[in-house]
Amino acid sequence: MKSVMACQGISKSYGAGDILERVLKRVDLELFEGQASVLVGPSGSGKTTLLSILGCLLAPSEGQLLIADQTVNFSDKSSLTEVRRKKLGFIFQHAQLLPFLTIEENLAIVGRNAGMEDMDIKQRLDGLLQRLELKVMRYKYPAQLSGGQRQRVAIARALLHRPSIVLADEPTAALDWNTGKTVVELLLEQARLEKAVLVVVTHDTRMLPLFDRILTIADGLLSEQRQTAAVENTFYTQP
Repeated sequence: MKSVMACQGISKSYGAGDILERVLKRVDLELFEGQASVLVGPSGSGKTTLLSILGCLLAPSEGQLLIADQTVNFSDKSSLTEVRRKKLGFIFQHAQLLPFLTIEENLAIVGRNAGMEDMDIKQRLDGLLQRLELKVMRYKYPAQLSGGQRQRVAIARALLHRPSIVLADEPTAALDWNTGKTVVELLLEQARLEKAVLVVVTHDTRMLPLFDRILTIADGLLSEQRQTAAVENTFYTQP
């Protein structure tokens, strides 16, 4: 499999002097195209910090982040913006759609920022709206949609420009179990179809069997569980 992203000895600390808090401790991780990983761990363990570094939103204190074998220069703001716009799709816990734009406009602006041609944007937008069952919503505003519909729009927005890396931070936290499972399954399906790396942070252990890899952070240290063992130990049926 082709390597898309890699962490090499990434650490992250906050504070200074005697009050230095080390949130991540020498994280090594390689992520491959078409591979879906779930990132779990207790609150404060460093999950969101790692996801923010992977998304080029936060610079590591030590170590390197590589995308397509190129080291990310966190001190170059213009190149970071270019990477985020063209290579990354990010789904937040809440959809964070622009309330004054229609669904179609929320999606189209991502394509324009990524440098896509208008015809390509239209074709891509039409296909995603169809696949995610959002066609009838395209001219509506975010406030007119349900929580599950807004999250499906957020998925479409993250995938519209065909990023090689898709990151999601607790995308189902505000959703009920059935809606949340549907949202994650749609995200997995589309990411695999596009051969994108997918990393999802979640507290919901019921989601674990859906993923290829289960990554765990505890006290800033990253480890990987064997999928069979993880499923046996953590999966339970919705009552």
